[in-house]
Order: sequence, then structure tokens, then C-alpha cells
Amino acid sequence: MGVILRLRHSLRALAVGGLVLLTGAGALPAVAASDAARGERPSADGLSAVIRYTEYGVPHILADDYADLGFGDGWAQAADAVCTLADGFVTVRGERARYFGPDAAPDRSFSEASTNLSSDLFFRGVRDARTVEKLLDRPAPEGPSRQAKELMRGWAAGYNAWLRQHKVTDPACRGKGWVRPVTATDVARRGYALTVLGGQGALADAITEARPPAARTVGGGKAVADPAAAARAYFAARHDTGMGSNAVAFSGAATANRRGLLLGNPHYPWHGNRRFWQSQQTIPGELNVSGASLLGSPTVQIGHNASMAWSHTVATGVPMNLYELKPAPGDPRSYLVDGRPERMTERKVTVAVRGADGRLANVTRSQWWTRYGPVVTGLGDDLPLPWTPGSAYALADPNAAQFRFFDSSLGLSKARDVRGVREALRRTQGLPWVNTVAADSAGHSLYTQSQVLPRVTDEVQRSCATALGRRTYPESGLAVLDGSRGACALGRDRDALQPGVFGPSAMPTLVDAPYAENSNDSAWLANADRPLTGYPRIFGDIGTERSFRTRGGVEDVAAMAKRGRLTVADLERQQFAGRAPTGDLAAADAAAACAKLPGGRATGPDGRPVDVSGACGVLARWDRRLTTGSRGALLFDRFVRALVREVPADRLWRVPFDPAKPVTTPNTLNTAEPGVARALAAAVHDLRSAGIALDAPLGEHQFVVRKGKRIPVPGGTEALGAWNKVESRWDGSRGGYPEVSMGTSYVQAVGFDGGPCPVTARTLLTYSQSDDPASAHSSDQTELFSKGRMTRGRFCERDILASPGLRVVRVAQR
Repeated sequence: MGVILRLRHSLRALAVGGLVLLTGAGALPAVAASDAARGERPSADGLSAVIRYTEYGVPHILADDYADLGFGDGWAQAADAVCTLADGFVTVRGERARYFGPDAAPDRSFSEASTNLSSDLFFRGVRDARTVEKLLDRPAPEGPSRQAKELMRGWAAGYNAWLRQHKVTDPACRGKGWVRPVTATDVARRGYALTVLGGQGALADAITEARPPAARTVGGGKAVADPAAAARAYFAARHDTGMGSNAVAFSGAATANRRGLLLGNPHYPWHGNRRFWQSQQTIPGELNVSGASLLGSPTVQIGHNASMAWSHTVATGVPMNLYELKPAPGDPRSYLVDGRPERMTERKVTVAVRGADGRLANVTRSQWWTRYGPVVTGLGDDLPLPWTPGSAYALADPNAAQFRFFDSSLGLSKARDVRGVREALRRTQGLPWVNTVAADSAGHSLYTQSQVLPRVTDEVQRSCATALGRRTYPESGLAVLDGSRGACALGRDRDALQPGVFGPSAMPTLVDAPYAENSNDSAWLANADRPLTGYPRIFGDIGTERSFRTRGGVEDVAAMAKRGRLTVADLERQQFAGRAPTGDLAAADAAAACAKLPGGRATGPDGRPVDVSGACGVLARWDRRLTTGSRGALLFDRFVRALVREVPADRLWRVPFDPAKPVTTPNTLNTAEPGVARALAAAVHDLRSAGIALDAPLGEHQFVVRKGKRIPVPGGTEALGAWNKVESRWDGSRGGYPEVSMGTSYVQAVGFDGGPCPVTARTLLTYSQSDDPASAHSSDQTELFSKGRMTRGRFCERDILASPGLRVVRVAQR
């Protein structure tokens, strides 16, 4: 009751000022203002919280303890995204084939399973083995803390209370039997699925398809000419088309008031269960944090408190490794370790599958487990690893043996400065696949790749790598070790919470640089003037070519730091500057090469000549920006994508990569290559075939539709090196670009001023807070994004209470 009583005077003042305490869509049925002013709980025994909604439907959740906070969070998330959340719970329960059929593809929020059946077999296997329950039973710090467990318990209760007290109106799940109450363990299963996303979850198909060779040879024995290139392509594809991010922290050396600044710009899916959701969580005297959570999470993953701000970027560290096994002679279900056979554990998994006639039938498949982990059949389609009488491969995923992700997020939420961030990460060791970038009010900056990684040291690699591993590891960081030798176990660092992983002291870390930036390349160039080196290859590469996004990002933030006297307004300008680094490098050269083509024609993808003369002027006049009105960006995007196909990487640039000049090389498009002309022809052909003018404004074809209205979206693709990254998959048969499907998501520009309200923040959730199309908050922030604007972050009490249209809701079990 303490929090509500502490609100008494504020709420009374609001009531006197004419504010009516209402419950809008997705809140408790109306509660009298006088009851709220008295601070009375509807139930003395149940969980409850106060939710104060400010502009754009952002909830500020007040609670007395962690269970109450989780309750308010679960309630508010259900109000905004009940259908997406319910769909996610179907996934982690292993029930997609029951409700949606076996062959459809899930949204891949929780795994890379290609079908509902594969997804169910994977997650039902996790349930049958009671993996999550066993991890929950471990005492902290190896297992989750009491606070994390209370948050999960409260979150489930809040979600369930919302379902009991409301009728679902979103047509995506209205009246569906799969919208059901959840348990705290269900909430934990969602967190666990995120934890193993880079390991077992990424290879869900490879786990569920594994069969002993007595039944059939899995993978078909497909020969791979260059496994190193295949492994590199696998991990590169996951970075290019999956999740990514930019983040930069500036130290006081670069800012106007000598305090830190942070700009976070994660690139995540715009639909499904990896959407962010914005909130403020407050337990007075214990916790006060604003930011964004992945749907279904009871903790804030990225955000700020009164004196520190942080964001994450997807790291290059490979959070898994493989063991090559030697099956026992005559028994492929056993394998040899130090000459002795060990029997694999067969886990039979049964899932219910809905047939075309609507009837349910059970499907049973076996999964095969070793001391290292499950037997797998490959990395994607390009690197098959067939299980034969002579060899098999097992996946080792250290994140599958930990459940500390929520505790790491909670620790960051409570950290008061950069030192506290490092301490929280040292104490919890729960981040599975991200870097952390942070700044604080004392002017400190931080980059650290503190993630859970297999302890593959240089010594382990030299002594234990198989022939395949000696090829894949240098190129991609994927270690393939000899599973027949017990000495190839990964050991344990003295400061690690679990065996087989690197401890905190091994993590690449940069403190107090004028800027610390990451755009999903390795730790090497977090600051180009202070490169990080000396870490094992499994963390990432050193001295290699950077992505266009990294190069453009480092150029931009280094120039900002050099200019100095930075403010939050400078961060907002950077977010929407719209520069296309690839365009700066190649557009002028491409336009000049276009103008020199005989007759303005080049060979198209079908072997016929294409008139490209109209493209020359468009490329020359393009402003090299990615605003909604930029003309030429669409054409250049198609050109760059074709260029990669048509010209070998080692012949693309006249000036090759120089590790001594990593930000500015390679450069100068090699227009003597015939593939450049073919790429121009392909780009022109693509746009014309889709009915798109070569000089069409970007926003006419890069968009989303909300409430029947097409909203132009600024930004650009990975190919263009855009800081403000957005992606939509090209489909020429459907008019070119469909709706934007992923990219810039929860943006925060945060600074500190030391005043009564010490935080200055600008925020934006690009796809808006609610995914219910009928909600007033399903498109309002998307409209802001279209205009290149952010909104004022309301963190302090006076700012929350001053919000126009403030709506206060008391929610409780009943």
C-alpha cells in the first residue's frame, strides 16, 4: 500500500485540477477518482500497481515490490499486445502445430525453426526435459535471483488478470482457444528462448532432424567445397537480415556539460515477439528505470535511470561451438571419448499436430543428446554436417545452461554509473549475444562485449580443432573441436559463474574513450583511435574490413566527438541525418560510369540490352541521403545489391582494404569491371519491372500501412550503410518493396544535467506501442518517425504529472 499512499497528494492535486482518473482500452474498468486519491487497494491480499499513461500510451508503472511491479508490467503489456504475447506463449509451449498446422513458418522470434512442427519439437523437448525448471531451481548467482522470480510471478498474474477482466477485441486472436492464462514458468520459458537464440534456437531444425545413420543418412552427404566460406556466410547472413543495432556513448570530453551522452538505435523486427515495448518501472527507493523491454520480458532491456543510460548491440561473438564425434564401431548411437564408448541419450518428443481435416494426431520424433549437447545436422543449408557411421556433430551452447538474462537486465537498470554497469555484468554474467554501451552523469563512457561465450582459447584451438575447425575458426569464429578427447573440454575461468565459458576479465572492454561505438562489427574499432585487440577469435575478428554501417557510424561519431560540446539535440540530429555511406563512396563513380556506356545501354539480367541512360542523372543528382523525399536512393539500393552479385569482392574497389586505414578503405568503385554495368542494368530492370520510377522519392515505396494509411518511412538498408537502418524484402512481382519489416525500433537519446530532474531524454518507438490496429497507439509514434522526430522522455515525477491527458489506472487482482 506504500506506493499508492505516497501518490495520495499528487493524485488529489490532479483531481482538484480537473483530471478524471479513467481506464481506457486495456485497463481496469473505471475506478473512482476518490478511491485512487485515498490510495486504497481493491484487494488487501492480491497484487496491484498504479499505471500512469503519458503521451503515446507510455505506461509509468509504480509498485511496492517486485511482484507488484511484474503484475503492473504484465497487465500493461497484455493491454497493448495480447495477441502477439499469446502467440509467443503458444510457441514456447510447443503447441503451434496443434493450433496452426505443422507446415506453416513461425515468425522466428524465438528460434530459427522453419516450420511449426520443427518449432514444437524443439520447445516441447525443452519442456519435457524440464530444462527451465532446473535452471530456476539453481540458487543465485548461478540461477535467477529472488527479485527476478518475483517479477516473473507478478508478470504472469498481471497478464492473467487482464485476460480475466477483459474481452479480447483484436481480430488477430479474438475468440481463439490459444489465448490462455500463463504461469511464471511460461514467462521464464520466453526468457530462456531468447537466451538460446544464438545457439540451440538457431539450430532448432538441425536438432529436430538428426537421425542415426541406421535410419537414414542425414544431410545427404552434400559436399562443401569451402566450409570456411559457408560458415562465414551463415553468420554474416544472420547479422545482415536478422537483428542488429547501433549505439554510441560519448564521455564528458566530448559533451557540452562534461557529462555523458548515449544514443541507442537497435534494429529489430517490427512484428512478432521480438518487438520492443516502452515503459517506466518504479519501486520507490529500490528501482526507477525507463526504457524498452522485449515483449513478454518483465525487465527493461535497454534504457536509463537517473544517472546512467545503456543500450545493446548484437555482438560478433559466436555463442556456440561444435564437437566432432567418432561413433563407436557398429553403433552410431554411441561415441568414443578417450577410447571408451558413451551411449547417446535418446529423448523422444511427442507433439500434437492438426491435420487438414482439423483432427489432431500425435507426431513423435527422437532427439539425440551427448555430454556436449544435442547432435545436429548442419549450420543452415550451406554447411551440412551429416551423421554417418564415421562421424557426427554435437552442439555445445553454454547459454543453454544458464538463465540469468533477466538478472543482467535488472542489474543494469539499477546501476548508478559505468562502474556499476561493469559490476552488474560481472555479478550476473547473463547476456547471451549482445554488447553493452553505456554513459553516465559523471562523464564516463563504456563499451564492453560481456557475453556468455564458449571458452575457446588459442591453446584449445591449437590442440583440439578438427580439420573442419581449422578451416571454419579463422574465418568465422566457429570452433569445431575433437569430441573424442576428454582433454578438449573447455575448462573454467576462475571468475566465471559456470564452467566452459570466459569469465568477465576476458571481455573486450573500453572505458572513458571520447566515444565508444558499435554497429555489429567486432570490438576492434569501438573507438578507431583506441582499437581493442588481443581477444580470442571467437569474440570477433581484428584487422579486417568493416561494414559500411560501421564505417559510416565511426566517421560520424568521431567527427561529432572531435567537434565537441555535444548535447542531446546533436544525438537526435545524428539519428535522422539520413546519410548513406555507401552512396558517398560509390554513387558519383557509378553515375560517371553510366554516362560513358555506349548508347546508354547495358546488358540486363535476361541477357538483353537495357536502356540505363535515365539512371545516370538520377544517381548524379541524388543527395546521398535517406529521407522520405530523397530521389535516387531506391535506384542506388537496387544497384548496390546487384553489384555484390555481379562483381567479385576482391575486384570491387580500386583501393583495397588497408588495416591501417580501416574507416576509409576500401574505396573508389572499380568501374572498369564489366559487372558494374550489369548491376546498373539490373537495378533499372528491377524498378521498371515493378512500375517504380527511377527517381521516385524513397518514402513512396518504403512505408508501412496503419489504419488504411500509407506512412512513409525514412532510413535505408544494410547495403547502404544506413545508421537509421530499415529493411523490407524486395518482391518485384508485388510492386517492389512491401512494408518495412525490421530495422530501427526503440531509439533513445539520453543526457544528464545534474538539475532537480537530472535526465534529458528523447525517445521513439518507431512502430508504436500497441500492435492492436484499433488502438490509438498503433501508429502515433510511427507518424513521428516518418517526420524524423522523437518525443520527450518523461522520467521525473513532475514531468509525468505534467503530461497532457495523463491517465492514471489502478490495476489489481480480483
